[in-house]
Amino acid sequence: MLGPGAKVWHFSHVMGGARIGAGTVLGQNCFVGRGVVVGAGCKVQNNVSLYEGVTLEDSVFCGPSAVFTNVVNPRSRVPRKHEFRPTLVREGATLGANCTVVCGHTVGRGAFVGAGAVVTKDVPDFALVTGVPARRTGWMCACGVRLKGSARPSCPDCGARYARGRGGLRPATA
Repeated sequence: MLGPGAKVWHFSHVMGGARIGAGTVLGQNCFVGRGVVVGAGCKVQNNVSLYEGVTLEDSVFCGPSAVFTNVVNPRSRVPRKHEFRPTLVREGATLGANCTVVCGHTVGRGAFVGAGAVVTKDVPDFALVTGVPARRTGWMCACGVRLKGSARPSCPDCGARYARGRGGLRPATA
């Protein structure tokens, strides 16, 4: 099901039972598997495959050729559809070009996965992770700018302040 204003570019395939939210854009040569949920306002760039078990919440950005898996130990001759592990990408997260998200993990709200990184464990809210395997190398603002400071991180661009919370950072209240 395509939500209002959703766009699907050339050579992309959306399987039955998939849900694509309002205003979402799927780039060229994308695949969306059965039961996949893509929230509203997502941008899925060219050559991204969202396999069964993947959920993208609202406003997620998937860079070109980002990779998702759904089985930890695939074999051509051994059917493992009963072993699919879910992957959740929380609201406002960014996945850089050519990164890989190994199934069974959650990428937190507002998190930023650097280009080429390999996510092998959960990513905290607003964390910046880079490398192979991906490790936290900083914190990101909801506006997409790297935060300054460690005790009370703040955004040098928009001025937003953050506090440590369960599962990463959270926007600070006055």
